[in-house]
Amino acid sequence: MVNEIKKVAVEKNISSAQLAIAWVIAKGYTPIPGTKRVKYLEENIASASISLTQEDLNRLENIIPLGTITGARYDEASMKGVNL
Repeated sequence: MVNEIKKVAVEKNISSAQLAIAWVIAKGYTPIPGTKRVKYLEENIASASISLTQEDLNRLENIIPLGTITGARYDEASMKGVNL
């Protein structure tokens, strides 16, 4: 899945992170990405100006259908830290 997402990002000349943020925005949500570097903050802000077509959205959702669970949120050690 990751490689297919990267292909879409490369075709649009953006990073995978920017594609993910633009995808969330296109779905009508407000993403709150975190970062430690100004470079990535600027990249994240630029994501708001990326337009995805309905064809783009369909393609992305064919790669990762909505509701797909792709793994645990935390690794085993971290889950113990949050009592789960």
